[in-house]
Amino acid sequence: MKVTVVGLGHVGQVAAATLAKSGHDVLGVDINQHRVISLQGCETFIFEPGLHELIRETSQSGRLRFLHNEDVDEQLGDILMIATGTPPSDTGAADLSQVHSALKWATVDRNDHLVVAMKSTVPPGTGIRIAKNRKGGSPIKYVANPEFLREGHAINDWFHPDRIVIGSEDPVAERAIRSLHQGIQAPFMVTDITSAEMIKYASNAFLATKISFINEIASLCDRVGASIDDVGAGIAMDPRIGVSSMSPGIGYGGSCFPKDVRALDYLALTNGYNFELLRSVITVNNRQRMLPLHAIRERFSKISGLRVGVLGLAFKPDTNDIREAPSLDLIKVLVNEGAEVSAFDPAAWESAAGSLPSSVKVVDDPLDAVIDIQALVVATEWEQIVTANWAKISQCMKPPRFLFDGRNALDPPTMETLGFEYHGIGRRRQTRSSSERNDEHN
Repeated sequence: MKVTVVGLGHVGQVAAATLAKSGHDVLGVDINQHRVISLQGCETFIFEPGLHELIRETSQSGRLRFLHNEDVDEQLGDILMIATGTPPSDTGAADLSQVHSALKWATVDRNDHLVVAMKSTVPPGTGIRIAKNRKGGSPIKYVANPEFLREGHAINDWFHPDRIVIGSEDPVAERAIRSLHQGIQAPFMVTDITSAEMIKYASNAFLATKISFINEIASLCDRVGASIDDVGAGIAMDPRIGVSSMSPGIGYGGSCFPKDVRALDYLALTNGYNFELLRSVITVNNRQRMLPLHAIRERFSKISGLRVGVLGLAFKPDTNDIREAPSLDLIKVLVNEGAEVSAFDPAAWESAAGSLPSSVKVVDDPLDAVIDIQALVVATEWEQIVTANWAKISQCMKPPRFLFDGRNALDPPTMETLGFEYHGIGRRRQTRSSSERNDEHN
């Protein structure tokens, strides 16, 4: 099939490359000339494991091309896939201007057989309006086809999805999307358009709620003296709950959860519903990202002049995405209070540099971020950070070697043995690792 992907951000690049790998003829289109030129040279501007190699392979095979929207003078093919951004507006509502611009551009001289597949996350009800409100012509063959790609695992998630959701009222459009995913082993879920849109929002909101719930339990563990590692492991054994998203930390970030949760809250308010649980999720997440700050304030008499290191800038490992990253908010507050901050991230250090105060020393080696510092925060659980030479890090730091593990990614007894004042989230009672305690009873 011939597919045109409009919008070459994270989702658009992954969709274009994976569709081409599956044998489709794919044209990627964007309004950003610099972005298009980079992709034409097989250079990606995002860090996604395997994506660079996949774009190079499919481009060299001729199945994948990239063009600026003004340079497209050909038929768009069988399927038009919209993958533009839907950033939050000042009110929290999703800004759909990029979606509408892409549709206007694509449907001026469209082929009546063209199927529009919406990958962008749009509020429930958007697709119905788009499908029915085309002036001067027949309704658009529209499909809500949300993506469930995790940054850092996007290519694997595309080829091995949990489900493929098709929201459509048009049998022809539904068959087209099924054909697009031919060869991928996953259940198809066919719904109406609005339900498919809601599935995407509800999925992200539930995962955000699960993260915030375990963070609330971790805070209570700190108050009563329980170990969140044991509590989390115990409740995760319940098959109704599971282990996914059950690790406490300094909150979620990224391009999806924050904006989609806020957009769903806005949608509820504008439809006369007070979504109290969702608003609490937002409140908990905002609170979590300041936990390291409160701990540092409690430990040191003053922050002004304190030398603090931050390991990890991306909102999660295996991506260079710094959107809504907790680390950025933390660093800005520390700097405002007079701290001298140095930071490391294996992939996001360049992109983060422009989003941080000029006084922050952003480095590409973890040891350069910890020389002569007194306090250290682990903000992202990169493998390179978790498995770093912590003995050497301890030697580089100055007393009291305060360590706030914002992802509970390190072993407390090991860190204490190396001379750190270790602080996790919900781990105050823990003096030995859970594995050691469990081994005693086996």
